[in-house]
Amino acid sequence: MRHEVRFSGFGGQGIILSAVIVGRAAVMYDHTFAVQTQVYGPEARGGASMSAVVIDDQQILYPKVANPDLFVIMSQEGFEKYGATAPEGATMLLDAGLVHSRPACRYIEVPATESARTILGKTIFANIVMLGALVAATGVVSRDAIERAVLDSVPKGTEESNLRALRLGFDYGSGERSEEHA
Repeated sequence: MRHEVRFSGFGGQGIILSAVIVGRAAVMYDHTFAVQTQVYGPEARGGASMSAVVIDDQQILYPKVANPDLFVIMSQEGFEKYGATAPEGATMLLDAGLVHSRPACRYIEVPATESARTILGKTIFANIVMLGALVAATGVVSRDAIERAVLDSVPKGTEESNLRALRLGFDYGSGERSEEHA
């Protein structure tokens, strides 16, 4: 099954790393195909940044996201630039404390940055919280695959904290801690 995932936030939130991790999970551990792309430049200094990944069980012939069905939005500017026109059939995960607008599509509010700060002690884990929520809410990759991809991708010495962040995200994405809206 094909998924086109668009990640957006501001530079420094790990938006590009998030797409890389999901792509790695799909290819290396779920044995599907994936292509990751990114947009950065002046965005890397705090403006809206975007990355995307296409995941499919068949070979991918066109690497760009043309019709995203999944969105992970971690800033208001990212929403305005990359998420405001999400199609009605899409699913969007929003960082509840940083995104104030709401889309017309199904959305899940995830307090990723706030939870990373209060529960994990550092906001740097917010993107991993969002990855866990994405996987639990959509099944875009398996939980085992995302755990393994996170461990492959994070700095040595931070593995346990990142796994805690991911599992916190699983709770949000499965509805144990978050609010879902149709």
